[in-house]
This record gives sequence, structure tokens and C-alpha cells, in this order.
Amino acid sequence: MRAGSILNTTPTPSYFRRGRVTTPTPSSERRGDLQLHVRVELRYLLRMKQPKPVTVKAILARLRLKANKHNLAGMARFGINPKNTLGISIPNLRALAKEIGQNHALALQLWRTGIHEARILAGFIDDPKLVTRAQMNDWVKDFDSWDVCDQVSCFLFDQTPSAYIQAVQWTRSNKEFVKRAGFSLMAGLAWHDKTASDGKFRPFLKAIEAQARDDRNYVKKAVNWALRQIGKRNSTLGKKAYALAKRLSLSKSPASQWVGRDALREFDRKRIGR
Repeated sequence: MRAGSILNTTPTPSYFRRGRVTTPTPSSERRGDLQLHVRVELRYLLRMKQPKPVTVKAILARLRLKANKHNLAGMARFGINPKNTLGISIPNLRALAKEIGQNHALALQLWRTGIHEARILAGFIDDPKLVTRAQMNDWVKDFDSWDVCDQVSCFLFDQTPSAYIQAVQWTRSNKEFVKRAGFSLMAGLAWHDKTASDGKFRPFLKAIEAQARDDRNYVKKAVNWALRQIGKRNSTLGKKAYALAKRLSLSKSPASQWVGRDALREFDRKRIGR
């Protein structure tokens, strides 16, 4: 193949069009001309700007630009922990996560900052295939607000191989947000895992019945959420969830009664379990 045909397979870079080096013509296709052309083209390519890797520092700078102190009071009214919180909405965090893409290493670094929104963002960009049980147990211990707990549990942990095991295990914890994470994870799995068999949710119903007496607000609301989501999966689970809600509504425990009665209201309205 002639040298000229090789050179003409790609567009001539602007570096050469400015006159610094003349593109070889058929009359000057000697070996020396070709070597000079290749050397200069390599220098040109090396000088081209490459995209900079995304860093924690850059992400934190973006988050601080989006910070909205006026949102903090409203978030606090909804029970969101204001500590290390910037006041950024979930839609804004989702948009930023989409821009960044999956990045496990960056997610780990963002989590370590302790910033509220950085941790939610970490849950959005982490790769569930790379999330280990050790990481899940480390992160769940750091949960200090229901929104971080629910976003990470329902949009990251529910996609991991250990999700069903961890969900039941965490419901036995005495720590409020660890326990909530177990039930939030159950709700997330019932909501998102469309291919799971009914058998995978039977242990969840047992855990709900065993722990429904916990009267801590963030726990009982998650227990109720898990029960309602399981009941909405299909008619078989709907009947089991309805029967459980009925038993809980007749319990002597005020927390269990609330969980059961609130679930029955939704089941009756949507004709679930009949």
C-alpha cells in the first residue's frame, strides 16, 4: 500500500492546516517526509486535552454551589437530620448522578466525607455488583437520617446479591436506623425485584410480625411500608399480607395496631387480599 493512501485515511489535523507542517503530497512522499509527518502528528495528539477524571473535590464543589439553606428548615420539618446537610433536592442529586455515571471508588470516597447529600449521591453512583456485605454493614451503621437510609437501601442495596439476607438480619438490630434499613430494604425489594418468587418474601412477613411492636417512629413506619409493598406484589402475597395486617390490628401492642390498621386502610381501598 502506498504511503499516501495511509495518510489520507484520516482528516488532516488543524495543527497542520495552520502551516506549521505541510501534509505530504504525492510528489513528496519520500521516507523522510513521512517520518516527519508522523512525529509531528504524534506531538499534536499528545497535546490534545484529555477529559479530567472526576474527583471528590470537584463533586463537593458542585454540591456546595447547589446548596440551598432555605430548604433546610423544610427538610427538618419532615424529620431529615440537618447535620452536615446542604439542602439539595433529590432530583438535583439524581441529575448529578446521571452526569457522573457509575463509579464505585468515587462512591466510597463521597461516603467518607460525612456530608448528607454526598452520601445519598454515593448510593446513586455506586456499582451494586461491587458492593460487599462488609460495605453494606459499614454504611448502615452511619445512617442518621431516614432519607439517606431509604435512598441507599432502595436504590443501591436492593440490587446487591446479599440484599435478602441483610434485610432480615438488620431487622433484628436494636439500632433505630439499622432496623429501619432492614424494612426499607424489604420495601425496595418488593417494589423493584419483579422476578423474585413469593417464597423470598415469606421470611419478610415473619420479620414484620415479630418486629411490629417496636414503637419508634422511624421503625414502625418502615415496617408498615414493607408490609404494604409486599401486599401489592400479587394476589397470593396480597392475601398473606392482608391476613397479617388483620392480626396486627387486633394486637395488644399499640405500635402493632397502628401498623396493621394503616395497612388495612390501603388494602381495603385498593381491594388487596380479598
